[in-house]
Amino acid sequence: MSFKDKVVLVTGGSRGIGRACAVAFAKAGAAVVVVNYAGNEAAAQESVKLVQEAGAKAEAVKFDVADTAACASAVDTLVKTHGRLDVLVNNAGVAVDGLVMRMKDEDWDKQLDTNLKGAFALIRAASRPMMKQRSGAIINLTSIVGESGNGGQAAYSASKAGLIGLTKSVAKELASRNIRVNAVSPGFIGTDMTASINDEMRKKMVETIPLARLGTPEEVANAVVFLASDSAAYITGEVLKVNGGMYM
Repeated sequence: MSFKDKVVLVTGGSRGIGRACAVAFAKAGAAVVVVNYAGNEAAAQESVKLVQEAGAKAEAVKFDVADTAACASAVDTLVKTHGRLDVLVNNAGVAVDGLVMRMKDEDWDKQLDTNLKGAFALIRAASRPMMKQRSGAIINLTSIVGESGNGGQAAYSASKAGLIGLTKSVAKELASRNIRVNAVSPGFIGTDMTASINDEMRKKMVETIPLARLGTPEEVANAVVFLASDSAAYITGEVLKVNGGMYM
């Protein structure tokens, strides 16, 4: 799964699954890995350091994926700087849990804007250089709750379900230009987003997983790298579950 001479953009790459994806692409031979972040520059620079140690050139680029103009500008600058964009990983996401009856408009909007509109904006921007190249791979990070739903996560689930529909539709639009679009759907993964769950709740969650453990960011990253690689050259519009059998 060589990514020799390839340029990769990973959003939300300062920690967790995003950082693991950035490092995995470097280990797979990518020439350049661009790490997007929204606020934590120190964490983003740590990702850059890890990517460089794994063998690729790296840079951190700050922009909010919910800002569609910023997305377009970032991709334009990236292509002007590096000459191409081969892989886009839409990983940036936020979750604001709460029951529907109590959810504020701004909490709903924040999740849809970041998780779904942000992915749309970056796909729109990245599709132009990829179409000129007549090649490219786009991977969207959805979620198990986008497939199964989850109480208290209506907005987050809706945004992640929307990503699945976006993935399948764009896969059909871009296939003729040899651009493949797929999604990875993680289950219960050990990241900062799950670290705040108390031990009792964590134990109950693990009991629902046939493989009886949490997944790791690296295991999700392996799936992302596979779908972006030539080993998956005949796969597009697919949703690859990485959830230990929690939802089938």
